[in-house]
Amino acid sequence: MSQVRVRFAPSPTGFLHIGGVRTALFNWLFARQQQGVFVLRIEDTDQSRSTDESIQAIIAGMKWVGLDWDEGPFRQTERMDLYRSYAMKLFETGHAYWCVCKAEELEARRKEAEAKGLSPRYDGRCRDLRIAHPSGDAALRFKAPHEGQTVIDDLIKGTVVFDNAVMDDLIILRSNGYPTYNFSVVVDDALMGITQVVRGDDHLTNTPRQIPIFEALGFAVPRFGHLPMILGADKTRLSKRHGATSIMAYKDMGYLPDAMVNYLVRLGWSHGDQELFSRQELIEKFSWNHVQKSAAVFNPDKLLWMNAEYIKTSPPRQVAQALVPLLEQAGLGNEAEAVSNEWLAQLVVLVKERAKTLVEMVDWVRPYFGPTVTFEEEAAKKFLTPASAPGLSKLLARFETFVAFSKPEWEESFKQLVQEEGMKMGQLAQPVRVALTGRTASPGLFEVMEVLGRDRTLFRLRKGLERASMG
Repeated sequence: MSQVRVRFAPSPTGFLHIGGVRTALFNWLFARQQQGVFVLRIEDTDQSRSTDESIQAIIAGMKWVGLDWDEGPFRQTERMDLYRSYAMKLFETGHAYWCVCKAEELEARRKEAEAKGLSPRYDGRCRDLRIAHPSGDAALRFKAPHEGQTVIDDLIKGTVVFDNAVMDDLIILRSNGYPTYNFSVVVDDALMGITQVVRGDDHLTNTPRQIPIFEALGFAVPRFGHLPMILGADKTRLSKRHGATSIMAYKDMGYLPDAMVNYLVRLGWSHGDQELFSRQELIEKFSWNHVQKSAAVFNPDKLLWMNAEYIKTSPPRQVAQALVPLLEQAGLGNEAEAVSNEWLAQLVVLVKERAKTLVEMVDWVRPYFGPTVTFEEEAAKKFLTPASAPGLSKLLARFETFVAFSKPEWEESFKQLVQEEGMKMGQLAQPVRVALTGRTASPGLFEVMEVLGRDRTLFRLRKGLERASMG
């Protein structure tokens, strides 16, 4: 059996859509499982819509989710001579013909056919004219078979049958010399040795148009598979009105790439009731047999839950590394540079149970940077009061006697003071919490002190005492 070779072939006409990432992901998993080759090809022959910025966005998106490619990225605009030579081969072997119909004539005939309730396909009037050397503008059309059936043994949908009688004589080379999608993709897939073409099911109707071109050129026909589309909650095709559809938008919103991969692979594929998979597990367990035939519904709440799980369970240093760019965007870049990776990982451990996204995590970790903290005014008014000042003063005096922070010692000293003063725990804990973090909600007090360290803890307690004493 020949080596598995699959491809992801996006058009660079905008951002990398999450539907495209899922298609790339399924192909990548199959290639890695079969120890095959994953090819990245940029289909940029649409000169009016393709941009270099979009190509860079595609590459950035692929790299962010960790889908590495073995060959490419190839660009179709660098392969134009290949397409023209194979188009002329079809002409020379009688599988293609020159069409000299003008655009306005074709449009008039299309409208006439629609008015009569007929198919608006090309009526074939140049098919048998045998034009060898057209003068003026001419397009090259493929002579499609009009009898029999084209049968597709689809990897996902099973057997799909198309009647050749309704097939159009497609233009394969435009009058400006540019190849069309359905032709260039056949040449590329054949010359790149693609063994399985797996793409969205919006391409299903292109497949019976492409198979006869493979056959006419004498190429082996790859196995095809068509992935059902992704729908929004209202069961319409996923679009901007359902929220972000760009993969990089999810990076900006604080999602982890592994969480996105796990969510997208589960969006149309399953392995029993398992929800969370490592990358290696996905490679080992992936199968086309378990890709569902029906459309999948995108659920932002499920994605958010999964991201929260990955924040909790991923290595803290890995989460900390992903957090750094968002800290920079939040104006904390200098502070982040000044601390060690170990300290930042320790900070992640402190707040990871409370944050569902890295953007939320930025908000939770903000109070731990720098020597001082900004008090939330309502919190300070409620807890940093003259009534709380004596307790803060006595706690500060006790803590200052310790030469280093020790969680058991400091916690025991805190509890002894509460007991000696006949206080409730919250009467001292909440003023201390506000003094240390500026807020009424935080992780455990002594975990907070451990991250801040002895000197900053004491400094902030002094500032909190100052505020409490002011009333």
